[in-house]
Amino acid sequence: MSISAKQVMELREKTGAGIMDAKKALQETDGDMEKAIDHLRAKGAAKAAKRSDKTANEGIIGSYVHFDDKTAAIVEVNCETDFVAATDDFKGLAKDLALHIASTDPLGISKDEIPEDEIEREKQVYLEQAKEEGKPEHIAEKIVEGRLQKFFKENTLLAQPFVKDPDKTIEQLITEVSAKTGEKIEVARFARFKIGE
Repeated sequence: MSISAKQVMELREKTGAGIMDAKKALQETDGDMEKAIDHLRAKGAAKAAKRSDKTANEGIIGSYVHFDDKTAAIVEVNCETDFVAATDDFKGLAKDLALHIASTDPLGISKDEIPEDEIEREKQVYLEQAKEEGKPEHIAEKIVEGRLQKFFKENTLLAQPFVKDPDKTIEQLITEVSAKTGEKIEVARFARFKIGE
């Protein structure tokens, strides 16, 4: 099947893929635009996973100040090259992450950043709750583990559902942009400020 230049350009505009990648995706999907988009997304996500050992030491600072001027967040988002750091997709991601952080107040980027004493404190609270509910010891431990996983999901940035699209986590959002740009992207650090806190 012959693929027109117009089809290739349309796919490039929708995905940001290179000319040859767009043409190849259209050829492999018999010119089906939606299937070609899915094909490129899948390939991009696989490429992003392969790049996980690369160093990401370029990037930008994303910021967000809430409309009431009482809550703000800044976040350092890194990628591999200054070229990608200058793209609209990357800048949009940094801004979305800052907005998300201002809205949800995560304790850390991942569970590795939650202090051990904080985790231990949560465990003790959950254990006490399970005992108060009259649960036997072996069941209580399973309940504690389940509640701890929920705690991580609610309080670590990468595991949280994205405030603008709760069907995806922040980690999935970052992977999508990483797949689009073809580079490793990671959150280096963040800070959230609220008047009076």
